[in-house]
Amino acid sequence: MKEILIDHNNAGQKIEKFVKNFLKEAPLGFIYKAFRKKDIKVNGHWVRKDVVLKEGDVLRIYVTDEQLKDFLQPKKAEKKNLSYPIIYEDSNILIVNKPSGIMVVGDGKETRKTLAKEVVDYLYFKGEYDPNSGAFTPAPAHRIDRNTSGLVLFGKNDASLKALTELFRNRENICKTYLGLAKGEISEAGEIDKPLKKDSNKGMVYVCSYEKGGKEAKTKYRPVEFFDGYTLLELELLTGRTHQIRVHLASILHPLVGDGKYGDFETNRFFKSRFDFDHQFLHASKIRFGKIDGALSYLDGKTFEAPFSKDEVKVLSSLEKLP
Repeated sequence: MKEILIDHNNAGQKIEKFVKNFLKEAPLGFIYKAFRKKDIKVNGHWVRKDVVLKEGDVLRIYVTDEQLKDFLQPKKAEKKNLSYPIIYEDSNILIVNKPSGIMVVGDGKETRKTLAKEVVDYLYFKGEYDPNSGAFTPAPAHRIDRNTSGLVLFGKNDASLKALTELFRNRENICKTYLGLAKGEISEAGEIDKPLKKDSNKGMVYVCSYEKGGKEAKTKYRPVEFFDGYTLLELELLTGRTHQIRVHLASILHPLVGDGKYGDFETNRFFKSRFDFDHQFLHASKIRFGKIDGALSYLDGKTFEAPFSKDEVKVLSSLEKLP
């Protein structure tokens, strides 16, 4: 028999989800049979598999030691500090300023050096996460591209992660803005309303009509600073399509500096040779919360900002500014 005390991190999950994640290698048939046979109990009582676990609950799973050994998949974490700047942290959330060049989560090819793995190691280092104490693992509530820098929010417990994920999914009461350096002069604010379609085989996204499978995509932009031949834009996603900002700016002939997929080859070559800058100049600079209810209500009206990286500052300080 395995007894588990439900802590703050694991509270708020349905017991079915918790057990599936805890017994990683157990067949689903075995888990459902355990529920039917009342071999899974909370506080000494049999419960339905849709019951939500609360902090302080005592969960007992009646399996043999041999079965437990076969079904448990030990999670691994290293105790080490976080390599990247922390913008904000409390018991529920962590906001990190991600540099370009590192993925938020693995994609099958890259699973070891990811921001998510670094955050898990950091929370283990702090004693806020035990990789083998339960089913919940701290995780990001959203993603940005590998070569985009800036703010990434993590939920440190199940309830907070659900709340943050819901905010980003619904795009209500949370606003994320980017700063991007685009080729050419853009003198006025505007909105790009062009449907996009993803070609997963080629790893590319294209402007495509609704009739041919395009999905709604809208991006607002506003010039904030002018340079000789370039414009620093503040950008806001009204929808959340893959590579949306990059494709939209390229579609109006103002691609992002350094964008190897959708950008201008000569521009990219100039920035590589002059500044050793070889990725898209796109920075998730600000996250603003609106009206927030529930456990995260203390974030109501708060704004968090992340400064540019050193290489981005180097580029901007070297370009000739225009009045």
